[in-house]
Amino acid sequence: MVKRKLVLSFPEKIVTKSITYKLVKEFDLEFNILRAEITPNMEGKMLIELKGDKTRIDEAIEYLTRTGVTVQEAAKDIIVDKNLCVNCGVCTSICITQALTLDSKTRELKFDKEKCILCELCLDCCPVSAIKVNI
Repeated sequence: MVKRKLVLSFPEKIVTKSITYKLVKEFDLEFNILRAEITPNMEGKMLIELKGDKTRIDEAIEYLTRTGVTVQEAAKDIIVDKNLCVNCGVCTSICITQALTLDSKTRELKFDKEKCILCELCLDCCPVSAIKVNI
């Protein structure tokens, strides 16, 4: 059993269809919606974590793509620029999942992609704009 975090982008023409329902019903996958911004007649985005057999997840991604959903790995979306980061720790105080922490020994910023739900709260609080979303 594997887990994958994916960002799904739904074009406005399919945003109201019950596409994610089939992930459970037809592909026998568990999914957790970590974040969603979906409005009828507008493009929608959803961050999900899929859990299940690797082959079934791959098949589900093929299905999503065929239906018109753009799928990308969520782990690639948050970027912490180590050259800009001054390790001030401001982002760690706002990170609700503790994906951003300061190492207690080195005092350097650590980013755990597995914990990140792409809430983007860290983007605005970084005083040197070292945290970005790669879209």
